[in-house]
Amino acid sequence: MKLSLSWLLISFLMTQFAWSLERVGPNGQSQQKRVVHIAADYNYPPYEFTDERGNPAGYNVELSYAIAEVMGFQIELTMTDWKSAYAGLLDGTYDVLQGIAHSEERAKLIKFSSPHSIVNQSLFARKDGPKVDDISEISGHEVLVQNASIMHEYLKQRVPGAIIIPVPTHSDALRLLASGKYDFALTANLPSLYLSKELGLSNIEPIARPVAGQRLGYGALPKNEDLIALFSEGLAILKNTGRQQEIYDKWLGTLDGPKVQWKKLGQYAFYTILVLLVVLGGIMVWNTMLRKEVEKRSRELKAHQEQLIQADKMASLGVLVSGVAHEINNPTGLLMLNIPILKSAWEDALPYLDKQAEEEKDLTLGGLPYQRIKGEIPYLLEEMQNSTDRIRNIVNDLKDFAREQPDEVAHEVDLNVVVATAVRLVDQSIRTATDCFELLLDHRKPTVLGSSQRIEQVLINLILNACDALESKDGSLRVSTSISQDGGEAMIRIVDGGCGIPADVISRLTDPFYTTKRERGGTGLGLSVSAGIIKALQGRLSFDSTEGKGTTVTVTFPLLNQ
Repeated sequence: MKLSLSWLLISFLMTQFAWSLERVGPNGQSQQKRVVHIAADYNYPPYEFTDERGNPAGYNVELSYAIAEVMGFQIELTMTDWKSAYAGLLDGTYDVLQGIAHSEERAKLIKFSSPHSIVNQSLFARKDGPKVDDISEISGHEVLVQNASIMHEYLKQRVPGAIIIPVPTHSDALRLLASGKYDFALTANLPSLYLSKELGLSNIEPIARPVAGQRLGYGALPKNEDLIALFSEGLAILKNTGRQQEIYDKWLGTLDGPKVQWKKLGQYAFYTILVLLVVLGGIMVWNTMLRKEVEKRSRELKAHQEQLIQADKMASLGVLVSGVAHEINNPTGLLMLNIPILKSAWEDALPYLDKQAEEEKDLTLGGLPYQRIKGEIPYLLEEMQNSTDRIRNIVNDLKDFAREQPDEVAHEVDLNVVVATAVRLVDQSIRTATDCFELLLDHRKPTVLGSSQRIEQVLINLILNACDALESKDGSLRVSTSISQDGGEAMIRIVDGGCGIPADVISRLTDPFYTTKRERGGTGLGLSVSAGIIKALQGRLSFDSTEGKGTTVTVTFPLLNQ
């Protein structure tokens, strides 16, 4: 009872919050939620059907509305026959089809969400009709199936000898079978039992072994793959909060047990209530204490989960980087040794080449005129030397970045050095994102007490986020260090001229698993972990952004007194 009341309160608050976001945007203007067009079978109870008042009802229907609620979009639900719904999905009439069974054939055309239920298919027959022990024995028999359903596809592929009779709905198949027409009906077990009871079809029963369970979920065309990601995430939220189980119990749980059990429970209800009244006070006190303890533990676990994930990744990265660094350092060492020798050999050869050039006016080297080669080779050798040094520095930075350091070990950290190293590590990403990059390091060398590895980890994440926000290479990016006016704090600022962040999103940026880049592989862990690292180092992380103009991220640490 308490769980239901808590869920109703949470749902109400979420609805009010979502309504306010929908009605008023960050600029005070009216906004509209995204509308998703969903198709469903009008005659597939208790999963989805049209009730006596003409309204959509059922487990799938209520689940879709619950997902839309938690994920912040609206749905338009069209109830039609299955064949029309499936065809409408393929031709783009509908965005999503709910309650679609997964198959390898369908997966060639459709993207599927994670499943929300498993449906078994059974072979139904009249009690006085023909009998078989296995579905493979129905070759030569007339079998009713719902048109374009998963069992329609199954019979075509697995039992080509069966005489398939497609009909629009499950109820049509069961009525025709009960009336004495055709031999069998291959339909979903639970909807068929439900319809048989509702329609009073007492002369039919399931026979043979059920067909392997089919996974029901949401389906969409590849162009709407982002919608499938939304539905999968919504399903995960509903499952973790217990909301999906409540919907399941409402529509499907009551079908598992006979009604006589409820009558027996009613006989003892009076005596049970008397006992409960005696112990209710103690239970309420114990439940309150236990709930508070569970909430406390849950917050602690949630706070550490993302850092544990990142710690595991960093441990693997350390092993990988050590091996790769060794393989890179070997050829790099040869280059560093050989390039100076080549440079010296070239300088020694110049007098002889100059003399030869005086005698042979058309002297060429490597297919190019000698005078041109003479001017370019020193530059090429110098460029090769600088590039080799750069390779060595990057490898060393990577090794330092991945090296395991215990959190409790803190040391003096020159923010100028850490910032320069982080920029060097992501130099390629910066040059790909913008032609307008600026690095400004405070000459006073701001120094803090902390972990250089952890601060580099934070800076790399923030710089890469800034690069992602830039919409063209004309966008600016500036990274700087400074000391506050009162001399008590050291600051790092990352300023980008990118797309900016909506005002209603800024407060959620450091929430675990929240991301605006999920379709590009974002996990929602980067800023959450970064915020945890900064907090552990007694620092602060703040965001200042204007949508369409850019974002300023400020990292502040207590300045170490020299």
